[in-house]
Amino acid sequence: MYSIGIDLGGTKISSAIFDHEGSIISKNLVYIENRGGREAGSLVQSQVVNLLDNARQNNLQISGIGISVPGIYYPETGKVWAPNIPGWEDYPLNNDVLSVVSDKKISITIDNDRVCSVIGEVWKGKARGCRDVVSLLVGTGIGAGIMVNGEIVRGHAGVAGAVGWLALDRPFRQEYSACGCFEYWASGNGIASVAAEYIRKDSNYNGILKSKSPETITSYDVFSALSNNDPIARKVIDQAIEFWGMTVANLVSLFNPEKIIFGGGVFGPALAFLDDIYKEALQWAQPVSIKQVTLEGSSLGSEAVLYGAGHLGLIKSGAI
Repeated sequence: MYSIGIDLGGTKISSAIFDHEGSIISKNLVYIENRGGREAGSLVQSQVVNLLDNARQNNLQISGIGISVPGIYYPETGKVWAPNIPGWEDYPLNNDVLSVVSDKKISITIDNDRVCSVIGEVWKGKARGCRDVVSLLVGTGIGAGIMVNGEIVRGHAGVAGAVGWLALDRPFRQEYSACGCFEYWASGNGIASVAAEYIRKDSNYNGILKSKSPETITSYDVFSALSNNDPIARKVIDQAIEFWGMTVANLVSLFNPEKIIFGGGVFGPALAFLDDIYKEALQWAQPVSIKQVTLEGSSLGSEAVLYGAGHLGLIKSGAI
C-alpha cells in the first residue's frame, strides 16, 4: 500500500508518494506565488491528480491521502483557516480534494502542519522512539507539534501548538495582533521585517543590507549579512536567539520533553546557534527539566511535515 502526502505551506506545495516504510517514490514541488482562494485550491487539486496519475502508471495502489495545512483544520466542516494564503479564512479544502478523487476507497485526511511535523519526526526523523517530544517549526511562521506520553496535544479546537503567539515581550505592540509576539521577532518573515524596520530607523547605517530595498529583504539576506559581520543582522539574530531560547524554556517547563527538534526553513542557517539557544533557555527554564532535554536539528529538514502528511495518509487508511 502507498499514500500521498501533501505539505501545503505558506509559499509552496510539496507532495510525494510514500510506501509503507516511509520511502519516497515520487515527489513534486510547486510554488503558490500570489495565488489565493480558489486558485490556490486548484493548485492543490492538480498535485493530487498528478500523483494519482503517477501511481496508476506505476501500478501503485494508493490507500490514503494526507494533507497538511498551515493553520487550522475543522473536521466538522472540512474547511481550513490558513492565514498566509489569501481567501483561506474558511476554505472548503476537503471538498476540493474529494472532487478530484474518483476512487472512494481512498481516504482523505487533513491536519495542521504542527501535528504533521511531530508525526513525521516520530516516524522517520530524530524523534523515533520518543514519547515526549516537541517539533518546533520556524519558517515563514512558527508552530510546534507537541507529543506528550505518546499522544498528540491538539487542544479543545485543534489549535494547540500555535506558539507564534507566545507572549515573550512587553508592552504589547499592535504589530503582534497579526502574527503573535514570538513570530513577529523570530520567524523567517519576522527576521526580515525587523531588519527592514531597523534599517529605516538608522540613518547612519551603511552595512551590507543597505544595498537592498527594505521591502525586499529576506531572512536569507539577514543570515548572509550576519556571516559578514553586518551590525543590524547581528542585532536581529541575537534577538531571535533570545526569543528562541525563551520559547525552549517555556516548552521545557510546561511539557518536560526529552527532545525539542528544530525544523523549518530558518533552521537551516540557524542550526549553528543551537548551543546559544540552549544557554539562553538555561537561564529561564525549570532547572531539572532543562537538563533532561536535548535540542536537535531535524534530519528531515524542510520535509518533516511532508513525511507526517504521508504517514497520516497511511494510518487513516489502515495501511499501517
